[in-house]
Amino acid sequence: MNKFKKVKNIIYIFLIVLIVVSSIYIIKYYYNIYNAKRQTKLLDNISIDKISEENESVTESPSENINPDKTERMLKLEELQKNNSDIVAWIEIEGTEINYPVLQGKDNSYYMTHDYQKKYSSNGSVFLDKDYSWDIPSTNLLIYGHNMNNNTMFQDLLSYQKESFYKEHPNIRFTTKNEDVYFEIIAVFKSRVYYKSEQNVFRYYYFVNDKGEKDYNDFVLNAKRASLYDTGKTAYYRNILMTLSTCSYYTEDGRFVVVAKKK
Repeated sequence: MNKFKKVKNIIYIFLIVLIVVSSIYIIKYYYNIYNAKRQTKLLDNISIDKISEENESVTESPSENINPDKTERMLKLEELQKNNSDIVAWIEIEGTEINYPVLQGKDNSYYMTHDYQKKYSSNGSVFLDKDYSWDIPSTNLLIYGHNMNNNTMFQDLLSYQKESFYKEHPNIRFTTKNEDVYFEIIAVFKSRVYYKSEQNVFRYYYFVNDKGEKDYNDFVLNAKRASLYDTGKTAYYRNILMTLSTCSYYTEDGRFVVVAKKK
């Protein structure tokens, strides 16, 4: 009987632990979804009228402060940057969940675990490689985002494995304080993080500033060769590029990559 009681107690303890762990996981899962969706609503929560009023209060000639060439989205982005100067852009792929601010930190680690308010978040943020320079500007906007199992951040990038999805979503909208433009996708491919000892491999994640025309053309050629299908698009030297990268679990240290060029 004592033995039976012991087994019964063990089962009870196991069930309690299971319930607690499951509850924590569920809470964390839905919090991550909430946190990611909160980021997507940032632009919507900023009133364009409020921005105009603030500019009007500075001078009697608001036209001197409000650039007529700036889109509403550009003005909203400038408003966001007042709270966090690390917000450098906004990225959106219409018809997907990818609709987020783009952060750039002093390293490539901080925004893996922090949101746009610099609060800890397992979702992290969509962030631009630290080596990208806005002054030059650099050749390639290398942007990272987690592949979250709650359909947030960059998980939708994996939908580009299907050519039919690409044909329905060929463009990426990218907004900075200076421009509101589109990039057209030229290649999508699977890759991984290679060991230093491996030779003659395509390390796309090092390409931010080209070393000249050959280096640029080699990157584009390797991306096109690795592409899962032919998009019929390519890029030429001096075209600004964008590379979106996220984890992909088809292999150890796997990555899924989308390369686009500025229209």
